Amino acid sequence: MPRGFTLLEVVVALVIVALASVALLQAAGSGLHATRSAALYDEAVVRARSHLATAMYGMRLAPLDQNGDDGGGFHWRLRVAPVTTAALRPIGPVEPGQPASFPVVLYEISTWISWHDGDATRQVVLQSEQVGGAAR
Repeated sequence: MPRGFTLLEVVVALVIVALASVALLQAAGSGLHATRSAALYDEAVVRARSHLATAMYGMRLAPLDQNGDDGGGFHWRLRVAPVTTAALRPIGPVEPGQPASFPVVLYEISTWISWHDGDATRQVVLQSEQVGGAAR
């Protein structure tokens, strides 16, 4: 009886090893793409939070719709829109010459950050609401 492997057994073993190697390489490539996509989403959220904070605390609230290039392949859009207006009355007695009420506006603030990821366009949207004085 001969000892060792036949040529057919060696070829079958090589095919199995090749298929396993291809599967491992595809899994590694998918993992790298998922890691890159997650990093881009994280960066987009940081950028969106920055634009939202600027709108809420860095400027007087008023209706606004702006957009621009944020660098690094990211594009932004900021929208500030009034939702409702109410008149607030001061607490306690009203001094002569002081208005009996003053208007306040509830603004919706939305920011979009978008970028291209391969053939797809991705985006992150953050929204908040902020009370501001009525425009004069």
